Amino acid sequence: MALGRIECQTFRTIAMTSDDHPNTAVSTPEAEPLGPRKAAILEAVVSEYIGTAQPVGSQHVARAAGVGVSSATVRSEMVALEHEGFLVQPHTSAGRIPTDKGYRFFVDRLTEPGVLGPAQRHKVSRFFAQVHGEMEEMLERASGLLSDLTSYASVVVAPGHESVVIRSVQLVGLGPRLGLLVVVLADGTVEKRTLDLGEEVGDDVLVSVSTRLHAHAHGRAIPEAGPLSPVGDVRTDRLAEVAGRALADMAAGSEREQVFVGGPSRLAMAFDAVEQVRSVLGILEQQLVVVTLLRDVLDRGLSVAIGAEHGYEPLASCAVVVAPVSVDGVNTGAVGLVGPTRMDYAQALAAAHVVGERLSERIGDARGAGSAGATPTEGAPGEASAGGESSRRRSKGRNAGTSSTSGGRHARR
Repeated sequence: MALGRIECQTFRTIAMTSDDHPNTAVSTPEAEPLGPRKAAILEAVVSEYIGTAQPVGSQHVARAAGVGVSSATVRSEMVALEHEGFLVQPHTSAGRIPTDKGYRFFVDRLTEPGVLGPAQRHKVSRFFAQVHGEMEEMLERASGLLSDLTSYASVVVAPGHESVVIRSVQLVGLGPRLGLLVVVLADGTVEKRTLDLGEEVGDDVLVSVSTRLHAHAHGRAIPEAGPLSPVGDVRTDRLAEVAGRALADMAAGSEREQVFVGGPSRLAMAFDAVEQVRSVLGILEQQLVVVTLLRDVLDRGLSVAIGAEHGYEPLASCAVVVAPVSVDGVNTGAVGLVGPTRMDYAQALAAAHVVGERLSERIGDARGAGSAGATPTEGAPGEASAGGESSRRRSKGRNAGTSSTSGGRHARR
């Protein structure tokens, strides 16, 4: 699928009013602020359309709280709002719907994220009280939680672990000529690489190299571990060299983010056109694009990108809500929601904010506790075998790179 990048110099948009593309957004300088009456009418239209997905008429707006004028006055103001690019009339006999510019005005007037309901707050608390184990499993499940809270597709970009220290290292024999290097990091991340040993290696050699490798790497970050020094035994040194190359491969991939996608099937309910759904799903399958998209939004100082604001043509009918995942005050990951431009922004912002904060706390606590315990005199090689079944879904393999989880499955891309 061809990916078109739209370069946007500003973050506010107006709507083109051609018959073929009545709600196509283009960048424009920031408009003059609306008066209180127009603002109230526009907010009423956006709120109603978000809730119903049906064009909104003047009589309905006149009955909305905070408007306080006749339907005739509302009708006149809606025409003015259409001329100014905030609303569009999809059909001559229909009411109006917001343009991207109208949604942007609405979002900018949200003084703070919405508040999750009691059931949603309980779901979040229960999730973080119960989720344990590997970092990847927690992030994968967090993407599902975020999607469940909002009914939109969700994205979790895992923090890089280039500076996270090693808790334990172990070499495991899988067969006469096959081994497995398992590295457990302080934050619970488990890295694995399959090793082609080239010859039969006895358990005594595996144990010897495993013990030396653990003592050498324990308490250091993966890029700092470096190779083992030779000891003069051919088989031992050869295995140490193979394990060292695998560790170097892990170091090369330690800055690359993993992407977990939750609830992609929900996009089918958000859009009527099949091709539109395919375009959005195609973007979510491109991990580098997803990471760049979320980071670009955060780097612009935004929490929400609407329509053309995020710069990716296949997502021109979507809004993206983003919240950072921070450790020690540094943004190292992100959570995001992708849905139609008529998404419930207050709810989406609340969910992304809460899940992002809780992930930040959990990852920060795990790294702090793991780093405090990661001293060269502690730990045992056997700890690394605690990766468990779920770690087998880790798909980096020998070719390090960004990997993605979609729809509850961890897929190698």
